[in-house]
Amino acid sequence: MKNITIIGTGYVGLVTGTSLSDIGHNVICVDKDNKKIHRLNHGEMPIYEPGLKELFKKNYAKEKLSFTTEIEDSIQKSEIIIIAVGTPEKEDGDTNLDFLDAVVELISNNLNSYKIVCTKSTVPVGTGKKIISKLSKKYIEGEMFDYVSNPEFLREGSAVNDFFHPDRVVIGVNNNKAFKIIYDIYSPLKNSKDIIIKTSIETSEMIKYASNSFLALKISYINEVANLCEFTGADIIDVAKVIGMDHRISSQFLNPGPGYGGSCFPKDLKSISYLSKSFNSPMFTVEGAIKRNNHQKKRMVRKLLNLFDGNLNGCKVAVLGLAFKSNTDDVRESSSIDMINGILKEGGIVNAYDPIANDSMFHIFRHINYFSNIYDAVNGVDGLVVMTEWNEFKSLDLKKIKNIMNDNKILDTRNIVNMEHLSEYGFKYDNIGRMKL
Repeated sequence: MKNITIIGTGYVGLVTGTSLSDIGHNVICVDKDNKKIHRLNHGEMPIYEPGLKELFKKNYAKEKLSFTTEIEDSIQKSEIIIIAVGTPEKEDGDTNLDFLDAVVELISNNLNSYKIVCTKSTVPVGTGKKIISKLSKKYIEGEMFDYVSNPEFLREGSAVNDFFHPDRVVIGVNNNKAFKIIYDIYSPLKNSKDIIIKTSIETSEMIKYASNSFLALKISYINEVANLCEFTGADIIDVAKVIGMDHRISSQFLNPGPGYGGSCFPKDLKSISYLSKSFNSPMFTVEGAIKRNNHQKKRMVRKLLNLFDGNLNGCKVAVLGLAFKSNTDDVRESSSIDMINGILKEGGIVNAYDPIANDSMFHIFRHINYFSNIYDAVNGVDGLVVMTEWNEFKSLDLKKIKNIMNDNKILDTRNIVNMEHLSEYGFKYDNIGRMKL
């Protein structure tokens, strides 16, 4: 059992801190946001993540998990300090490390005994070396501190499960002492001996960017294939299924859609692209994926516009799904933002529905219509577009929808609506890369 401080109660910090407390550690989660800490201490979750609230309540009640704004005190009380603050992108694609730098300064001023300083935040390669250099101005590495790079691989919507059943745990270190301490933290996890990987700090930092970039490349690739299928008469569902049967490729991330979003892929691809150019070793595939993704989002708007014969002015459209993916309330870089902007730009009216993310999207679009029920959102609209792969969208009552819609146009950007039923009820519809019945 270790005493651990997590600095930052965003998505990564909250999931990591709660999960570490569940495997027996004493965890203090720190944030400078007084309102957020107040909410957490009153049992209110600032994010939606399946299974997290239950885990939070259990360990908070057992006093294994606590929340505070007292960062200096928390640093001094803990053996391990995990940095999980935001590392947003700059306008040029570089990573803004202002939050991280501020935390490192606080740590530097409050070391009272040997501690592990561990970074969970996604940071450019070379950041760890800079942190060590900063701390080494006051303290001797190996005596008063050691630094560890321990990137997160949590998927929004399945983050709790990912923590307890990881594919790998990467520990980037300079010595065995620090490795052993962090290894012990994760040792309660199933198959820990097989999944914990020791690397250099720079290798660990690169692994995170390389992993996310590769997954984004798969998404961009299958979207390009899907778009080509529309012109050739091939069906992307069958194409993706069969190429995914090749164990060298796998079926993961081969579902065509409106483009990737969220807090990781867009930011991380820009960051590694920026880094590669700084070393005069540009990553042309990554740059291509960024361009493809931006194009895919715009293409979805054009597909909807085509369904309306090029004129959305005065038309009411229901946008079903606002989160960038299912099982989360995160709308950061969501394709739905591009879709809503496109509809509004063309003079259309938006009815919006998401089972979880209405409130999140309200902070971006305050003057569109939000609904708490699918069929209320669809009632009286001229068309609807499915943007997120929520399970409830897979079993829409198309007969009911046809009766309450003003017109009959449907764009399915996730290929989850039954095409046979769409044809049966006389909908004018479109999707991505599929043969039309």
